[in-house]
Amino acid sequence: MVSWRGIYFILTLFWGSFFGSIFMLGPFLPLMFINPSWYRWINNRLVATWLTLPVALLETMFGVKVIITGDAFVPGERSVIIMNHRTRMDWMFLWNCLMRYSYLRLEKICLKASLKSVPGFGWAMQAAAYIFIQRKWKDDKSHFEDMIDYFCNIHEPLQLLIFPEGTDLTENSTARSNEFAEKNGLQKYEYVLHPRTTGFTFVVDRLREELWKKLCKNLDAVHDITVAYPHNIPQTERHLLLGDFPKEIHFHVHRYPVASLPASKEDLQLWCHKRWEEKEARLRSFYRGEKNFAFTGQTVIPPCKSELRVLVVKWLSILYWTLFSPAMCLLIYFYSLARWYFIIIIVILVLQERLFGGLELIELACYRFLHKQPHLNAKKNE
Repeated sequence: MVSWRGIYFILTLFWGSFFGSIFMLGPFLPLMFINPSWYRWINNRLVATWLTLPVALLETMFGVKVIITGDAFVPGERSVIIMNHRTRMDWMFLWNCLMRYSYLRLEKICLKASLKSVPGFGWAMQAAAYIFIQRKWKDDKSHFEDMIDYFCNIHEPLQLLIFPEGTDLTENSTARSNEFAEKNGLQKYEYVLHPRTTGFTFVVDRLREELWKKLCKNLDAVHDITVAYPHNIPQTERHLLLGDFPKEIHFHVHRYPVASLPASKEDLQLWCHKRWEEKEARLRSFYRGEKNFAFTGQTVIPPCKSELRVLVVKWLSILYWTLFSPAMCLLIYFYSLARWYFIIIIVILVLQERLFGGLELIELACYRFLHKQPHLNAKKNE
């Protein structure tokens, strides 16, 4: 049966993203056409205020325990984050880690393009300039180039989360992965899927190109994160709706400085496959042993924020977002100007996605126009 805790969690996140997109992000939409760099700087910080909400609810309201071992994040560094995709909610649970060991405003996620059409959540992700992919490399390569180059040009630090496996671990995906392994003479995995390395190697190579190094430093490290759930594993959003929140989430972080990465694309692909072999062994020891990463011999890494500071942020987030949505409803109810603004912004957010493909694409177009930059594909054809 549906749980009141699950309903409360989903509705709180939804209404926060819905009204936040309209009343917090909406007023800054015109800035996109004037100065996209300022627009991006402001939006990153506004979106990060909402990202603290699921962290606060999971830990404060539902008692989820987060345990992190391994190497530390260097606060503010630019990195590519690769992680095994155990459940469909891994990307959200990672915010519990990043809130303590990095900055939530830096993180961008590679997500399937269909998510951008979801009201509230999709609007916020568009405004956050997440990278939406079609899962067809011919179509995705150009978009990856545009987004990465844009962040390089505006000198905005980036921590890009990529799931090389492409999908979460299920019986069907495991069967497909094992079929691939059998055809290619590879080891069959039980706890991970065989990674697809094309996107990962392209992103790393693009960020560390000499041309961009001359403009700004865009890649400091690759963070290889292994996530595990020792007790219950909420596989989908439905499990959260039923109140099946994870009792514990374990993250093991391994930081690889960019100088330690292989130079060639082929070697980088082998490097990624090697990390997944290690993940399989690490997770096998985790689930068949004491269900922790203590066997790695590394202790919990020190966070860059104290637990007192994190606790204050979590309670402020719960207080703010609990009051924010009802306050916006009252504003709409009592003021006709607010009602008209509410309707107009919704129409704009719906139409722009259908006509132009999303806020992040409009933002890119505005930047090119203001800086007289042709589309990258056009430059290649010249």
